[in-house]
Amino acid sequence: MNRHRMKLFVCIVASFSILSIKAQEPRTYCNPMNLDYGYTPIPDYSGWGRHRATADPVIVNYKDTYFLFSTNQWGYWWSKDLSEWNFIPRKFLRPWNEGYDELCAPAVGIIGDTMIVLGSTYTTNFTIWMSTNPLEDQWKPLVDSFEIGGWDPAFFTDDDGKLYMYNGSSNRYPVYGVELNRKTLDPIGTRKELYFLEPWRYGWQRFGEHMDNTFLDPFLEGAWMTKHNGKYYLQYGAPGTEFSGYADGVLVGDGPLGPFTPQSMPFSFKPGGFARGAGHGSTFYDNWGNLWHVSTMAISVKNNFERRLGLWPAGFDDEGVLNCNTAFGDYPTWLPQGKENHSKSRFTGWMLLNYKKPVTVSSTFGNYHTNNAVDEDIKTYWSAATNAANEWIQTDLGAVMTVRAIQINYADQDAEILGKAEGLYHQYKILESADSRKWNLLVDKSRNKTDVPHDYIELENPVETRYLKLVNIHMPTGRFAISGFRVFGLGKGDLPSAVKDFMVLRTAKDKRSAWLKWCPVDNAYAYNIYIGTDPDKLYNCIMVYTSNEYWLKALDSQRTYYFTIEAINENGVGPGSRIIKVD
Repeated sequence: MNRHRMKLFVCIVASFSILSIKAQEPRTYCNPMNLDYGYTPIPDYSGWGRHRATADPVIVNYKDTYFLFSTNQWGYWWSKDLSEWNFIPRKFLRPWNEGYDELCAPAVGIIGDTMIVLGSTYTTNFTIWMSTNPLEDQWKPLVDSFEIGGWDPAFFTDDDGKLYMYNGSSNRYPVYGVELNRKTLDPIGTRKELYFLEPWRYGWQRFGEHMDNTFLDPFLEGAWMTKHNGKYYLQYGAPGTEFSGYADGVLVGDGPLGPFTPQSMPFSFKPGGFARGAGHGSTFYDNWGNLWHVSTMAISVKNNFERRLGLWPAGFDDEGVLNCNTAFGDYPTWLPQGKENHSKSRFTGWMLLNYKKPVTVSSTFGNYHTNNAVDEDIKTYWSAATNAANEWIQTDLGAVMTVRAIQINYADQDAEILGKAEGLYHQYKILESADSRKWNLLVDKSRNKTDVPHDYIELENPVETRYLKLVNIHMPTGRFAISGFRVFGLGKGDLPSAVKDFMVLRTAKDKRSAWLKWCPVDNAYAYNIYIGTDPDKLYNCIMVYTSNEYWLKALDSQRTYYFTIEAINENGVGPGSRIIKVD
């Protein structure tokens, strides 16, 4: 082989090697969203401990790029694919906003070719910012002192160019709406009362973790407007951000200021599963015209406002009903690759393989026990005694299974950071073994320099294995602590059988509530309960682990409902039960 051919051969081999080790483009994602969430900027005078927190997300699609703003982050994110999010540091608020250093529950709107941003305020001296190049962090004041202010504001530009603002965050006052002058942003007329909560009718609006608190009134907040086929869909969050039942309801009207008619059930609702809650969010179209909803998920352990974000496929059915698919909402979900049918599930079919399976660890701190890392509850976690390199946690799948993806959810134990800090990163390795003796390196993040508190790894090729070991190398702060070491793929056994003797008991005294009961399926670890006001519109789903009963408090007392249930195990999903009609 001559010298020129040798050089060509080397170049081809080198190119092939580079391509072979290049990470594949992500095809899936898994909630909670893997963002470099800032830590709460509020000192922990309560002694609850410092922790990450954000909520109240807005995603807007601006010039084919997705921009994400949320509470107390000292900046915002952008993404081209809804998977990889890039943070741009920025403190928006002016020095005269004494006591505030960042946006809380921000409003983000588009007027023509301009993005506008406003933070929540009850004063009249907050700035509305504008940009035509947010990717380069180029902003300037549009209005120095916004006249009317508003907490939990939202902007909406109608097809005719008219601009509206909605706001409200209270357990006493309604959500409001007002038209704004498009040039000056002065209000045109006075704010109009648009909706008060009706917990006497809609059970899901009742305050409390179990929707049974009669002492405190529920909170109405987080307005957002979407227009579809000439109808206006005013969305709102209730009954409280710290609860598993935190959800987004929707009101439908013929005009941007109503009058509105409520849809019976919340359209964004996730009271079960690993990470719960799906309230106070926003709805947007991706670059192919698919509808998505982003919203707040609750942890609420160290503080009521310890929260994360979730992203859900959404859509309108043929009759104009707005719906959001949260079934398997914290399992691997397909990212958009083009125009998709969101009336069909975007769930990959990759099952959780290590629910309550045996766990061994390098050490344990206090009462943060090992099985907390595999109990499918983001509120509980295991903590190692230190944050030292080579602290580890190992999960046993019980048999060799096909592993497709892994999610690592870090917990905040003895964190030392307040606010948004740059330069944070996690480093770790994941090893796999079929027999716990011979180990192979599966994932190598030993050189990672990014902050990945809910890291999700979609394997380029599935692996047949039984044991997986997560080995710490570097923590950004605090001890090495894990709220969920979650392994996804498929087992090699039988699907669960159909659920038998599924019944729904709804009392005539209070039709907002029902007791659901069924015979347990021997080889199932969880169940999905589907609920709707029509047998073809079972849009709400509740995932229940282990138990064979559920107390449902979320119903509209004046509507008939339809129910079905399916069993879940490592091998897939069993057949759904027959649909039950309950008056």
